[in-house]
Amino acid sequence: MFGKDVGHAVGVTVRTEQNRFVSDALIPSKLRCHVGSMLQEVEDYFSEWGQEGTVDLKQELEQLLMLISGQCLLGKEVREKMFGEVLTLLHQLIDNSLRLTTVLFPYAPTPTNRRRDKARVRLSELFAEIVRSRKSTTNQIEEDVLQNLIDARHRDGRPTTEGEVTGLILSLIFAGKHTSSTTSTWTGARLLNNPTWLAAAVKEQERIIEKYGENNITYNILQEMDVLQRCIKETLRMHPPAPSFLRTVHKNFTVRTREGDEYEIPRGHMVASPVLFNSNLPYIYKDPEVFDPDRFGPSREEDRVGGKYSYTAFSGGKHACVGENYAYMQIKMIWSHLLRNFELELVSPFPKTSWKKLVLEPDGKVMVWYKRRRLCS
Repeated sequence: MFGKDVGHAVGVTVRTEQNRFVSDALIPSKLRCHVGSMLQEVEDYFSEWGQEGTVDLKQELEQLLMLISGQCLLGKEVREKMFGEVLTLLHQLIDNSLRLTTVLFPYAPTPTNRRRDKARVRLSELFAEIVRSRKSTTNQIEEDVLQNLIDARHRDGRPTTEGEVTGLILSLIFAGKHTSSTTSTWTGARLLNNPTWLAAAVKEQERIIEKYGENNITYNILQEMDVLQRCIKETLRMHPPAPSFLRTVHKNFTVRTREGDEYEIPRGHMVASPVLFNSNLPYIYKDPEVFDPDRFGPSREEDRVGGKYSYTAFSGGKHACVGENYAYMQIKMIWSHLLRNFELELVSPFPKTSWKKLVLEPDGKVMVWYKRRRLCS
């Protein structure tokens, strides 16, 4: 899906290096640079909404997050000059890569695989052209993630290749399109279905406006949105985008259950960590079927009850998602704006989970009524 130069198509040493490139591009000091452009995309997008109306929240947030990705990940060349073509190609690539038949038979000569491959080839051509152009221009300084990947160096000093940069940026967009947009939608559905927590999230925005002013959003201010953070985290517990993680066993080990039973896991086998199941264990999470963001508060900290891997919405260990901070930043930016500027009501039934794709998104439309307002301190 992402090409032959990245991910599991390369050896573990190179893959580890590439993970470092992405991680370095998403550290907090660099994320701060994206706050302004991210906020601008959010404000511009919702300025197109009317005074009052009804929208499909799932579709709206997916489109917005692609715009944010275009600005913060891909840079101005894509966002300003070729975003329409790139957006179409990304939809073709990602949507045709998530079907079960594609996952089980990735090399079969099916129409779905052909559409996927055709889109990837064209995207690679477009991104390679941008990479070559930037490398040949010495007086142009960009702060987007694409530039960070272009500037990255392997430990032996060699630069990243066009194939590496293209593959890594595609993997980031994939994560942003489906995981962040899905979580943003589920967060909205959960908040609008829980008046107490919706009121708490709005109250937090009132407090922040009183402290910092109505139009002031910075990286540090986003970090102060603790109620919204816990609401997103609880949403991820109940609706993890990836239902399970697969890992290859590199050496024999023994697993002991709570009941004392032991299982020998041999080297070479594949093990699965079912995130959806783990996140609903009643001896770790009290009343796991209840939306309760307070479970992550300092007096409870249920995500630590079973050890450091009690909560694995972003995986864990050496395979932990390096985009966690970026994901929270996007979702907080979107929902802080919505809570400040709109009255919102879920007018369709609370969505069921769609099991048609690898990412567990809401099934069907998520219809929301909105009315503009100005939230004052």
